[in-house]
Amino acid sequence: MDGLAGIVGDGKVTAKEEDLLRYAVDQAPVTDFQLPLAVVLPESVADVQAVVRSCAAAGIAIVPRGAGTGVSGGAHATRNSIILSLERMDRILAINADDETAVVEPGVVNAVLNEAVAPYGLMYAPDPASFRSSTIGGNVATNAGGLRCAKYGVTRDSVLALDVVLADGSLIHTGHQTFKGVAGYDLTGLLVGSEGTLGIVVGVTVRLKYLPQEVHTIAAFYPDFRSAAAGVLAVGKARVQPAIMELLDGGTLAQLDDLYGSDLRARGRSLLLVQTDGFGAAAEADVVRRVLQAGGATVTTEASAEAERLVELRRHSRGAEVDDEYRVGEDVAVPRSRLVDYVAALESMAAQYQVQLKVVAHAGDGNLHPTFWIERQADAVDPDAMERLQSALDHSITEALAVGGTITGEHGVGQYKLRWLGQEQPEAVRELQRRIKDLFDPSGILNPGKAI
Repeated sequence: MDGLAGIVGDGKVTAKEEDLLRYAVDQAPVTDFQLPLAVVLPESVADVQAVVRSCAAAGIAIVPRGAGTGVSGGAHATRNSIILSLERMDRILAINADDETAVVEPGVVNAVLNEAVAPYGLMYAPDPASFRSSTIGGNVATNAGGLRCAKYGVTRDSVLALDVVLADGSLIHTGHQTFKGVAGYDLTGLLVGSEGTLGIVVGVTVRLKYLPQEVHTIAAFYPDFRSAAAGVLAVGKARVQPAIMELLDGGTLAQLDDLYGSDLRARGRSLLLVQTDGFGAAAEADVVRRVLQAGGATVTTEASAEAERLVELRRHSRGAEVDDEYRVGEDVAVPRSRLVDYVAALESMAAQYQVQLKVVAHAGDGNLHPTFWIERQADAVDPDAMERLQSALDHSITEALAVGGTITGEHGVGQYKLRWLGQEQPEAVRELQRRIKDLFDPSGILNPGKAI
C-alpha cells in the first residue's frame, strides 16, 4: 500500500488501525467483518483513475464509499480490499439554472446541493432521511429514495448523466444534458443502483425541480396502524398526489417521544404525515383532510413550525441505534393495494416469533421499513431469541414477495440482502447480471460480493 501514497500523494492514504476500523463498515449488520488494507481518499478524477489502475495490476479489490450511511452493507470492506472514500471529491462543478441541471462530484452532500440551488428557485428532489450527511455518489450507488419519492421519484429519476471510472482505469461519460434522450442503451440507468460493482462514479449531472412556493402539512392520528395504512389508499382514490406520505406506528411514536420529548403517543397510536406542495398545495390539503377525517382520523392542520418539527422527527425515526445482528431494519416495498394486508402480517409475525417491532413507511409508494429486534443484557442473548429474530426477518421477506413486493425498495442489496435475492430474481436473470458484471469488471475487483 506504500505505492498508493506515491501515486496519489501525501495525506490521501491511511493504514492507521483506527481509520481502518472506522471505514471498514457502513451502518448495516456485519456478516463477514474484514479490515481493509488501506483507506484511500482521492481528490480528483485522476486520483481515482490512478488508484484503480494500481489495484487492477495488483489484483486488489476496491470498495467505493460515500458517507457510510448505507444500511445494507454495500460499503463493507471485503477480503484483500481497499476502501476508496470519495468524500473529498465534494465540489459543485456547475449550476445551470435555465437548463435546471447541476453537475456535481460524488462527495457532495445532498443538503449542500439543495442549499446551493435554492436561490435559483430550484431543488434536488431525492431526499433520503440522511440527506444532511449522505452524498450524491452514495445516493446514485443505491438508487436512494426518500420522503419525497411519492411525487418526485427516486435518484434514478433525477440523474441525467454520469462520469464513471471503469475497472481498467478508463473514464467514460454516459447519458445526456437534456431531459429527453434515447440514443443507445441506457447505461446511466444501469449504473444508477449498481452499488459500485460496475464502475466508480466520479461525476453526476442531475435534473433539478422547482422549489415549491407553498407547502401544507397534515398530521392524521389513528387508533391503530392498519387504519392509518387504509388512509393511504383513501388519499390515492381521491386522486391527490402528495409530495410526502409517511406512516409511523405506535412503537416509533413512543421512541420519538422518549428521545425528543414530544407527545405523539398521547395523540394516537399511529401517525400518517401528509405534505402537499406547489401552487395547488392548499386545495390538495383540503381534499386530503376531508378524506382522512372520513376514515376516522383525528386530523390537524399544523402551523408551519410544528409541521417542520413533525417532518424532522420522521427523519430521525430510525433512532440513534445502528443496526447490528440483534436489531435489523428492513426495506421492503409492496403494492400500495396490499399495504394494509402486509402491515397486518408484520404485526402477526412479531407476535408469532416473540420479537419487538416498529414500522415506518414511505407509504406513498409502498416502501416500508420494519425494524425487528430482540432485547439483550450486555452481549448475552438467548440463542433461541436469535433464531426467532432470523425467522421473523425471513418471513417478512417471503410475505412481501408473496403479495407482489420486493426485498429492497431503496437501500440496495449490498452484502446483507444477498441471502434473499434468489427468492425474487430467477437464476436466468441473475446469470445475465453476472455476465454484465463480467463485461464491466472482468477481474472482479469492483466491490465484489455485493448487489448481485
